[in-house]
Amino acid sequence: MNESVLTERRDNGVLVCHIDDGKANALSSEIIAGVLAAIDEAESDDTISALVIHGREGKFSAGFDLTVMRSGDVATMSKLVSDGGELVRRLYGSSVPVVAACTGHALAAGALVLLGCDVRVGADIDCKIGLNEVAIGMVLPDWAFTIAVARLSNRHLQRSVATARITDAASAVDVGYLDEVVAAGDVLDTAVARAADFAALHPGAYSGTVQKLRGDVISAMADEIAADRAAGAIPTA
Repeated sequence: MNESVLTERRDNGVLVCHIDDGKANALSSEIIAGVLAAIDEAESDDTISALVIHGREGKFSAGFDLTVMRSGDVATMSKLVSDGGELVRRLYGSSVPVVAACTGHALAAGALVLLGCDVRVGADIDCKIGLNEVAIGMVLPDWAFTIAVARLSNRHLQRSVATARITDAASAVDVGYLDEVVAAGDVLDTAVARAADFAALHPGAYSGTVQKLRGDVISAMADEIAADRAAGAIPTA
């Protein structure tokens, strides 16, 4: 049992996936596996109309597990990054709509998870959201560039990616990480309400439309993740 990732069912066929590791909600192998399992559950159950990804108070996700990323074990580091890429790809290509309940900080891979979700509801609090890889000496993997280009505002793309600009929640809407911000105490309920709205959609039509609308990006990400796995390396400065 993965105690850091729990699911619950709400009305109107909404499945909520709660991520809470008691710390920074770093994307460990266990958390990635837990969220992938939630996607599998949502996609395989005809009674589920949408999925909500919910962080812990003040922290959506601080990115990849630093105990792995600072371990010096290149093979393990590479696998974690590729597994994270697969998570973002699965979110973006999911056959059911996915809503993020962004409870606070969302950095690096945490911000990429936001980019994989259809609708992103953020807490209107003092928090940091963005891709800080360049600032810490890393080059984004190809799959991350692909999703960033697809989802971030063109007006903000250079500053957000090349110069690692970090934003607060309100500014993250204009940049493209979030769609709306609400009071912190309303984040989950608002996200569930947005997800419930999707119950009116025809599931087959939604899935087919996603494949037409995002198919090129989803396919490119799959190829890039496979190439990273084959190379077994981490892009650094």
